[in-house]
Amino acid sequence: MLPVLAALVCAVLASALFGWLLAALDTPNLGFSILSVATSFLAAALTMLRSSYYGLGYAANDIVLVVLWVLASCEDPAYIPVAVNFGIFLFHDFYGFLSWKKRERHMAQTA
Repeated sequence: MLPVLAALVCAVLASALFGWLLAALDTPNLGFSILSVATSFLAAALTMLRSSYYGLGYAANDIVLVVLWVLASCEDPAYIPVAVNFGIFLFHDFYGFLSWKKRERHMAQTA
């Protein structure tokens, strides 16, 4: 539990730091961009901690990225394939989470 709490604190700090940088660069959709930093950091931290919830972290990041790219494609329709691509990533990450949980249950039963 302590490593996950440390990851959350670090995610907040990283989001604040990158939020400042993104604001200085006049990034459009700043709130979603900062949220993307936070979800990406948490997903990577959960992967490093070998948590089965890594897939949910990446799925959350994919949702944020789909929103960002849909907003971008409202300005330029050429970005629609990128939004679709992150939608596909969302399904893959959710499948990875479900597969990992299934493997955890199987290993717990055989142990």
